[in-house]
Amino acid sequence: MRIGLILCLASAACAQDAAQLFNTTCAPCHGLDARGGEHAPSIVEKASDPGLFRIIQDGIPSKGMPAFGKLLQPFEITNVVAYLRRLEPPAHAKSAIAIPLDTHIDSYSSKDNWPSYHGDYTGRRHSPLSQITPTNVANLRAQWVFHSRNSSNLEMTPVVLNGFMFVTSANDVFALDARTGQRLWHFERPITEGLIDDASAHHNRGVALWHARLYTETDNAHLLCLDARTGKLLWDVSYAEGNKNYGATSAPLVVKDKVLVGTSGGDDGVRGFIAAFDAETGKESWRFWTIPGPGEFGSSSWPGDMYLRGGATAWMPGTYDPELNTIYWGTSNPAPDFDGDPRPGDDLYTDCVLALDPDTGKLKWYFQFTPHDLFDYDATETPVLIDTPRKLLIQANRNGFVYVLDRTNGKFLSATPFVKKLNWATGIDKNGRPIRTDVKPSKEGTVVCPDMTGATNWFSPSYNPATHLLYFMALESCQKYFLEPQKFAEGRAFYATGAKNIPGAGKQKILVAFNPETGHFAWRAPQTGDGESWAGTMTTAGGLVFFGNDSEGFEAADALTGKSLWHFNTGQSVHASPMSYAVDGAQYVAIASGCDLFAFALPTRP
Repeated sequence: MRIGLILCLASAACAQDAAQLFNTTCAPCHGLDARGGEHAPSIVEKASDPGLFRIIQDGIPSKGMPAFGKLLQPFEITNVVAYLRRLEPPAHAKSAIAIPLDTHIDSYSSKDNWPSYHGDYTGRRHSPLSQITPTNVANLRAQWVFHSRNSSNLEMTPVVLNGFMFVTSANDVFALDARTGQRLWHFERPITEGLIDDASAHHNRGVALWHARLYTETDNAHLLCLDARTGKLLWDVSYAEGNKNYGATSAPLVVKDKVLVGTSGGDDGVRGFIAAFDAETGKESWRFWTIPGPGEFGSSSWPGDMYLRGGATAWMPGTYDPELNTIYWGTSNPAPDFDGDPRPGDDLYTDCVLALDPDTGKLKWYFQFTPHDLFDYDATETPVLIDTPRKLLIQANRNGFVYVLDRTNGKFLSATPFVKKLNWATGIDKNGRPIRTDVKPSKEGTVVCPDMTGATNWFSPSYNPATHLLYFMALESCQKYFLEPQKFAEGRAFYATGAKNIPGAGKQKILVAFNPETGHFAWRAPQTGDGESWAGTMTTAGGLVFFGNDSEGFEAADALTGKSLWHFNTGQSVHASPMSYAVDGAQYVAIASGCDLFAFALPTRP
């Protein structure tokens, strides 16, 4: 489906305006049917939508084509492009609208697209593109770089639809030509002063699309709806009020006609939730509180008003199974992080994956990875959905175990340790509960493994259905944990102290390939660096796994063996996850690093 058809308003007024613009600006040279006139050739079927946009905006001076960028607004150029597509031959026009425009991410079924943060609903981060292979990946070259001026550590994943790319930096949103990186429009919103912890860094992980609309979360937990054609703000909803410690760092997830969001602040004494908003109006449809209120199931862990301070925020996007009509969303650690006395028991629904009905927000089932967490082991890592043919949910958890669940009912199937430095538990029992040791934070300091960063974290895993392997970045590291009881206060984090590195202990990042069907690791690729990268992975049908390495680089390895085949030094730390798309028959891979977004492709043939 072409972007013009997706992003042009379907109203008669829009079509009429586009036709008038075409007739006055283009037809005098190219003819009323755009198939050539006295002064210029045919312009139908000659370029991609971004290409036509660029030609109209910038012109082709060498061929006498004037630039209209100063005369026409971006949305007017977009509408002219859409009008041109309606002038194409009937056979082409028929194929251009063969995919119905509905509300599912999976409706944007072209393998050229990357229409959401995870790429699709499954969370696999697997691209079906296969142009780049182990035999030619060494020829991969940087094609363009987009620089952000208001973020030193971009954490977003670009969204691409039919050659148009949408990216975020802090509270700003940009539309780019995915082939060249050229900026098409820019929505600007100031960062919010006075935020704390994660929100104060103004991280933003991307956008969601629905029809001609684009959705993004702000650092202070507002959900914005923009016109995807122009960047114009359509509505603004504040969805986390009553506690100044709320923030937001995620990308939204669109399911059917609802936009799903969560918040940050799990370490800061807020009450977590997942909320759904009507994609058209912004009206709240439902809200599931991840900390039960007084009298509700699980409330015994939250005496007094602790349910208002318990954490369990949903600060990363979830995944969705349309066949089961179920969303799967991970929750963060409890608060205060290192002091369990104010929150006795299991502390539901912290450190859980929740299975919810997207229409009502009703809980179908839950699974808790780390009951009564004392180590900041969030469970917000991506819940990956695979079929073997059994419907499974796989999560490489921050606590050091990779879990396999039956996603139809939440039944625990297996848990496998993936790091050697693991001392808080000796294993997982048959019911999926950890077999705890006596390790816990103390006033004097206690060595805990994995460390506070986790054996893995929010950066994305990926799964290749051809290799049957899950790829993710692991961290071998321990820290000394300290406990000092603390009272909650707005404007302050609620950790009850924290953790320190152990001098001389060292850290080691490892790229891991795990087979969830057998429970065995296919290979491990130790990284060179200081253990500080926060980069995710992506697989492709070309037999590659792309990832940000631990030495300020972007790398590609053979998906079957882990052998490194290509790397590019970005010169900046990587705090994001890669993606892939195609424009005009060329496959691109892209990743954010530091304050820049890099796009790579194979050299074009002469």
